[in-house]
Amino acid sequence: MNDTSPLSATVTPASLLAAIDLGSNSFHMVVAQLIDGEIKLQDVMSEKVQLAAGLDADKVLSEEAQQRGLECLARFAQRVADLPRRAIRIVATNALREAVNSREFLERAEGVMQTSLEIIPGREEARLIYLGVCQTRPPQDGMRLVIDIGGGSTELVLGEKFQPRALESLEMGCVSFTQRYFPDGQISKAAFQKATYAALRELMSIQKRYRRLGWSNCVGSSGTIKAIRNACIGLGLAEEHITARALDQLRQKILDYRHVDEITEVKVERRALLPAGLAILCAAFDSLGIREMAFSEGALREGLLFEMAGRLQHEDIRERSISMLMRRYHVDRHQAERVERSALRALEQLRDTWGLNDPQHVQMLRWAAHTHEIGRAISHAQYHKHSAYLLQNSDIAGFTNLDRQQLALLARSHRRKFPKDDFKQLPDSRQQACRRLAVLLRLASLLHRNRSHAKLPPMQLAVDGKQLSLRFPAGWLEQQPLTQADLEQEAEYLKSLGLKLQVS
Repeated sequence: MNDTSPLSATVTPASLLAAIDLGSNSFHMVVAQLIDGEIKLQDVMSEKVQLAAGLDADKVLSEEAQQRGLECLARFAQRVADLPRRAIRIVATNALREAVNSREFLERAEGVMQTSLEIIPGREEARLIYLGVCQTRPPQDGMRLVIDIGGGSTELVLGEKFQPRALESLEMGCVSFTQRYFPDGQISKAAFQKATYAALRELMSIQKRYRRLGWSNCVGSSGTIKAIRNACIGLGLAEEHITARALDQLRQKILDYRHVDEITEVKVERRALLPAGLAILCAAFDSLGIREMAFSEGALREGLLFEMAGRLQHEDIRERSISMLMRRYHVDRHQAERVERSALRALEQLRDTWGLNDPQHVQMLRWAAHTHEIGRAISHAQYHKHSAYLLQNSDIAGFTNLDRQQLALLARSHRRKFPKDDFKQLPDSRQQACRRLAVLLRLASLLHRNRSHAKLPPMQLAVDGKQLSLRFPAGWLEQQPLTQADLEQEAEYLKSLGLKLQVS
């Protein structure tokens, strides 16, 4: 497969890259330079936004929390104003996964940053964290356990070298647990015990599997674990790593306080969240039998940077994920490649007229061509709906929630009645392009319905307002009665989009 990464066309080997992580507690940005395959950090910015604290009982993100986030992003935007938009990747995590009005915030944030934002699934967050840790820690033999306690979720990954073997994202974080168990800053043994028990219950779902797989070294990442490690070292409880004994001694020390304002072992901005973060880490040590934990400066944003660099060097994890899906569901590769070629030829002809000039449009159409038939592994009847379900609900490494949603919509709409209302699930800025890609996939799939190895003749596509014209060489269509009938039916389907298909 040819690399068509959005970055590959615009970023040179010595170009700047920016990775931005919209966490539930803090927003982080890293700006780096890629020189001869090596990443050199240039700037780091971090602000405590506490987005998760703005979620109410109905999971609505408050206007105040949104404003905090937008003001932070305005400062980030100034720093990266001169970078190509495709050299910036922005991902959001648990708080925006949870928020029922996340689309509203994303659209406002995209207006500030002038580029797209992505909400990534929990396991994708875990994968990127693991990548960031592995790239910034010395290589070690054997299995590695990585734990990252965020504001709204905790990610736990077991992996060997650069390959994750088990990925989990649990619904527990230092901000959400602070709101639930330490809302007024008061510290008590009873509250700490409740927080620990709640974390232990979350960990029960992975405890047996992770212990069975085992690991030879354990690494923690991000601010909460860094604060706990620094507190252990500052108190003389540990020299470099967090040990189970040091963690227990720190717990006893913190429980001697009555209010978070009395905690002097960590920075002021970390005090309010320390008891909750400590309870979660104590539960992890206890549940998984951890004896010692090292710390990594690398985490999600570093993982983003290294993945961006990998895509520049033709190592796009998304390509591997699509290939794995095709193998898992026994996709007819020859048919997928036929549909891909025809869909891309159609895109080339309508690229300018329909405004499909972003390299991401090429990628999405390719991936859809490769996966639109995976539902056949379940049943031929309504297989397009099965394909959509699998794409929407599978963990696909490298793909965001929005990526999966668009792929699922393309698969769902590639045949039969066009589900135009389903596209309203997408952000307004993505709907029209995705509908148009769906039309191209439909035509390509229809033209290869007979699954023949014979090449199609040259076809010409053109758009004039609401009229879509499809032309074949003289006499060819009359010799293809099935294709002719299918195109007549397709013309009826496309009327729902306000498109008039004219075939000659």
